Amino acid sequence: MQREAVFEQVKLALVELFELDAASVTETAHLYQDLELDSIDAVDLVVRLQKLTGKKIRPEEFKTVRTVGDVVDAVTQLLADA
Repeated sequence: MQREAVFEQVKLALVELFELDAASVTETAHLYQDLELDSIDAVDLVVRLQKLTGKKIRPEEFKTVRTVGDVVDAVTQLLADA
């Protein structure tokens, strides 16, 4: 899956799960400060991404994730490791 396609899927998940304005979901948007997600929301996002990728996501893979772009990078790497 191309990086742009991953971004679109992550964006769609964020909009659907957390009722965010699609325009606010950019690669540079910070998950906690800009999008006001919390740790429970992060778990929900990981569950959605596991369904999307069909891969188990280990918590340590997401420890450094701070922005939407970081999520896209992590998912892209996960898919590349397949």
